[in-house]
Amino acid sequence: MKNNITKYSLIAFISAFVAFSCSDSFVDVDSFNEDSESFFNSEEDYEDALIGAYDLLQSSYLNVLLGEIASDNTVAGGESATDVPGIQEVDKMAHTPVNAQLRDIWTWMFAGVNRANYILEFKDKTDFPDRDKIIAEATFLRAYFYFELVKWFGDVPLAVDQRLLFGDQDVVDRTPKAEVYFQIEQDLIFAVANLPVTQDKIGRATKGAAQALLGKVYLYQDKFPEASVVLEEVINNGPYDLLADYSTMFENDNENNIESVFEVQYTDEEGAGFDCLQCSEGNVAVGFNGIRNYTGPLFESGFSFNVPRQEVVDEFEPGDTRKEVAILDIEAWAAQNSDVSYTEGFEHTGYYNRKYIARQGGLNTADANLTRPNNYRAIRFADVLLMAAEAFNRGGIDDNKAQQFLNRVRNRAALDDVTVTGGELTTAIYKERRVELVGEGHHFFDLVRTGRAAQQIDGFTSGKNEIFPIPSIEIELAGNRWAQNPGY
Repeated sequence: MKNNITKYSLIAFISAFVAFSCSDSFVDVDSFNEDSESFFNSEEDYEDALIGAYDLLQSSYLNVLLGEIASDNTVAGGESATDVPGIQEVDKMAHTPVNAQLRDIWTWMFAGVNRANYILEFKDKTDFPDRDKIIAEATFLRAYFYFELVKWFGDVPLAVDQRLLFGDQDVVDRTPKAEVYFQIEQDLIFAVANLPVTQDKIGRATKGAAQALLGKVYLYQDKFPEASVVLEEVINNGPYDLLADYSTMFENDNENNIESVFEVQYTDEEGAGFDCLQCSEGNVAVGFNGIRNYTGPLFESGFSFNVPRQEVVDEFEPGDTRKEVAILDIEAWAAQNSDVSYTEGFEHTGYYNRKYIARQGGLNTADANLTRPNNYRAIRFADVLLMAAEAFNRGGIDDNKAQQFLNRVRNRAALDDVTVTGGELTTAIYKERRVELVGEGHHFFDLVRTGRAAQQIDGFTSGKNEIFPIPSIEIELAGNRWAQNPGY
């Protein structure tokens, strides 16, 4: 990974009862020499294993891409109606338990859980000065991966301080999501108590990152008092602030800035191919979001997926300085630059997700569209402010504070203060989250957790589409003991 988190090929492991490799044939995985007796005997061993756990964050590009497409912010796009069928299905709310991309999310996130749990399984084996910090980072990562799994799939198998190994599929059941949420909370509370405020190595989890994620987890459960306390702590005690110049927020030369509470690191120094997307050290979503067959200044070509709808473009108020940063109007851009050419993809809207499309100047390591160095801003300070505003407002705690947090975000965008209270303030916060965070993969889950998805998303069925189906192969591997999610 980029910025002091380097790639590490962890020893063999099995995730969600399927090996994490470039194929699903776990029976053919080569044997390895490392085991609990010959590993975790030094600080270096723990550090190497921790880097392996961080490395799985890079696979969350798919969560961001598919999460945005599932919402009413964007359409699938691509080359045609059959280009990556799993993505097209999610866009239409027609996904099934055999959706390849949903299975990838399941497998890759459980791979992250397993890598974190491998460290925690042997957390007491060897002592060294930074042991507590490394254990806290592994605990944070387990919470991060499990939060993704709960958001996408609801009840999931819960493993604490032990790996899910081949054979466990015969005995492990899905755990109710309330229990998984409780474990996530406990993990993050531990991480808050043991992580430093800042890290020497860029990209590592900090106390503030754990607090912000804990506040988000509370918010997803409508635990507004708990969320308000922990999020206000992040706001008041930093070391974060809004970036003064929003136009530079998503540029590659301004990563890990003062607004970044937690950022997934990517690099284009190592190439990747379509036969193993999870092997890429680059941000695959950036290539998928890109302008099809583009030539011209500033940007580079891509596959024209995840294109914004007119509806979300129209959500920006007149004078909102974020609009041109978030949304690229390709026709206007071509009119301004005579050397621009491009091909219209499937479901062409005229817009692209400017936050996460390829910029010129990278190494263009093959396959260039799969190895983009653009970091993903997983938790931004603006998000923390808006989550705090929502907690204070929806919890009936303090609308004045809610207004203050909301207006800090609006003022940065050159917009006037919001002065309404109660339900009108709630609506204003929802709208602000949409325009501030468009293209960042949050909107679908915001709609679901606030009960607005059925009214906003075409094809959304209440009681079904709040979560996604468990991949059918996972149910089969578990001996068909697991019930499928309702409606699938």
